Amino acid sequence: MSTSLPQTYLIILGSLLFILAIVVGRQVFKVRRNEMNLVKLERDGAVSSNDSAKLYELGSAQLNKRLYPQATNTLKQALKEIKDEPDDARAIIENALGFALAAQDNFNEAIKHYKNAIKYKSNYPVAMNNLAFAKQKISEKDEAFEIYKKVLEMDPGNKTANRQIKNINKINKNSSDKIIYKKGF
Repeated sequence: MSTSLPQTYLIILGSLLFILAIVVGRQVFKVRRNEMNLVKLERDGAVSSNDSAKLYELGSAQLNKRLYPQATNTLKQALKEIKDEPDDARAIIENALGFALAAQDNFNEAIKHYKNAIKYKSNYPVAMNNLAFAKQKISEKDEAFEIYKKVLEMDPGNKTANRQIKNINKINKNSSDKIIYKKGF
């Protein structure tokens, strides 16, 4: 049985529209879920809470909604309210605060918080990757490269560090006056 050209066209078009509907639907549900989570946290009084965990959760929800100034304030408040939490919790909040600041192009202050996160949890590749990225943004590529190398020593399969090292090498290769780094470990 042969299918005519218009039927083939309609089948392909229908398939593409179906796939597009699934992708858009997933995105709508994700945004809706983030919105409902933020509303629930605000309604439950997390904004005026003295509990660092609730404040961190609210700050994370604000980060998901890209409300960076609000997230910055919430996460700073979470750091002030942290009491008997383990160092890992403090490191996670410091890293999130650094991320909120970096999203607002405040890389120097973000670097300070990333360093604090690493101080509280020395084997924290996410914070180290974020620190290296912020260093790149303020044109400290050599330091960023060294940090990415340390990440790869901890986690040889770290995709972010591998990708960024390749990017730094590519940039340095295009600049005739820069040293070309090699991934030799």
